[in-house]
Amino acid sequence: MDDETQHADESLDCIGLFCPEPLFQTREAMDDLEAGQVLEVLADAPAAEEDLTRFAKRVGHDVVLIEDQGDHKRFLIRKGD
Repeated sequence: MDDETQHADESLDCIGLFCPEPLFQTREAMDDLEAGQVLEVLADAPAAEEDLTRFAKRVGHDVVLIEDQGDHKRFLIRKGD
């Protein structure tokens, strides 16, 4: 993957938090970004992937990466317009 795909403007560590807390924190962090900026979210909650991808699709953001890190997943979400 190229550097742009790996780049994040902000990072949010939700490891150890249970749903729906990662979703709430992600939503709040996305509100602080400008359109086109990328938020990195680290989460280990079992429902995080489904919750975050559903949230992103519903509000017009793009999930550009879901990466399994073993004990957690890394998400890169680009803010929509």
